[in-house]
Formats: sequence, structure tokens, C-alpha cells
Amino acid sequence: MSEDLSSLSAEAPPAARHPGASRLSAGARRPLGWVERVGVLVAYHWVLFKRTFHGALVSRFLLPVLFLASMGLGVGSLVDESSGGVDGVPYLIYVVPGLVMVTAMNVGVGEATWPVMGFIKWNEFYRAMLHTPHRVLDVLLAHWVMIAFNVLISAGAFMVVAALFGGVDSWWSLLALPVAVLVGMAFATPLFVVGAKAANDSIYSAVFRLVITPLMLFSGAFFPIENLPFWMQPVAWATPLWHGVELGRAAFLGGPVPDLWAVHVGVLVAYTLVGAWFSVRAVRDRLVA
Repeated sequence: MSEDLSSLSAEAPPAARHPGASRLSAGARRPLGWVERVGVLVAYHWVLFKRTFHGALVSRFLLPVLFLASMGLGVGSLVDESSGGVDGVPYLIYVVPGLVMVTAMNVGVGEATWPVMGFIKWNEFYRAMLHTPHRVLDVLLAHWVMIAFNVLISAGAFMVVAALFGGVDSWWSLLALPVAVLVGMAFATPLFVVGAKAANDSIYSAVFRLVITPLMLFSGAFFPIENLPFWMQPVAWATPLWHGVELGRAAFLGGPVPDLWAVHVGVLVAYTLVGAWFSVRAVRDRLVA
């Protein structure tokens, strides 16, 4: 038997005897690179996405219709009649960028709450992934890629519906899509910390009631934050949604570029990266340490 194995090894091509060779060859193989590791996990999330895509597709087109019919056309007609619009534009044009960013926030939060707790606590898919050559960063990065994709298609669907309602009048509005992805990720990555540390999902009710809903109402999506009491305005400045709304509204209107555009982008990137750093540590402490 040993002679047979040695003869097979001797007859094998050089590509099969060296770990640095192609992974399609027989024999020793090189370790997976980080792109390959993440790609495998993204493929897994893609399979899950395809199984629920049809139901999600209905909600992503139905909710924009309901939002725009109630806020953009219903409330908007009253605002336009009484004050001639907001900031010199019809209310529908004013509110659509805010609704797109609110949608991005809601999708990011929704994908980073119960699904994450499921992967960590209920079905323990994260733990199973970490029993392979994958690292914590690989596992989370793959999940974040799919969340960003979900935010992108949700924001895009909202923009398509808004265009049918007459709420999009500039091709510059396409620049709002990467802004929407940043907004969604600025909320999603910090929430992974909650999923890693919480004992149960009851905390998510408090997150939605005390954080997400107030932000939706008081971050400039539906009316200028200058209409808020002065002491409340700094709260809006500190939140990712307001910065996304400012950038998105400028894109939808075709300008002018906000004076503090770099600050707006920097805040969104900072929320995303800092949240990602703490998330990796929290998941590692929960599942590895």
C-alpha cells in the first residue's frame, strides 16, 4: 500500500504536489484567500436571499406606494396649498429623498436585528461558520455585503416608484444610492454589537421605539430640522440619518452641494467603521473567546 501511495505521489503532476498550485488539482491545496473565504459566505447568504426574494420584492414596491400616496401626495397637497411647498420645491420633491433614506435605515436595521440574533443564538450558523477556516471578520463582512445589497435594491425600488409618482426630476438622484447604502450600513454595523451581547430579542422593541421611530420623525426627512426646538437640533446632527438626508436631498435636487458634504460622508463612514470594529470584537467574545 505504501509503495502504491508513493508511486501515485511520484506520478502526480507538480501542480498537485505543491500547496501553492491550483485548487482544482488533486492533492495538497493552498489555503483560501480572504476574498475566497468571504465569497463562499456571500454565496450562502445569496441562497437565503433567493428563497425570500419574492416576498421581500412585494414589500419593497408596496411600501413606497403607500408612503408616497400618504405623505407625498396626501400631506404634500395640503402643504403645497398652505405654504407653496418647502424650501422652494413641492413637498413631494422635498420628501422623497428623506423617504429613500428612511427606507435605507429601516432595511439596514431590519437586517441587523433578528437575523443576526438568529445566526448567533438561535440557529448558531455563525458558530458553525467559525468551525471552518473562516474568521469572525470573514463571517461578518459577508453578512454586511448582503445587507448593503439589500439596502441598495430597496432604495432603488423606492426611487423607481417615486419617479412614477413624479418625485424624481434629475438624473443626479442616482448619486443618492451610494448615500443610502452608507446610511443603511451606519445603522446596521453597530447593531451587530447588540445581537452579540443581548440575552434575548426583547431589546429590539426598545431600539425601534426609542431610537428608530424618533429618528425617522426628527432627522429632517419630513420637515427641516430648523423647525425643531433649538435644544433638539444637535440630536439630529449627531445621527446618521440627518447626514444621509442632507446628502440625498442635494442629489435629488441636482445641487447645490452641501457645504459640509465631507462632514456628512465622514460621519456615515465613521459610524459604519466604528460599528464594524466593535461588532467584530463582540462576536469574537461571544463565540470564540
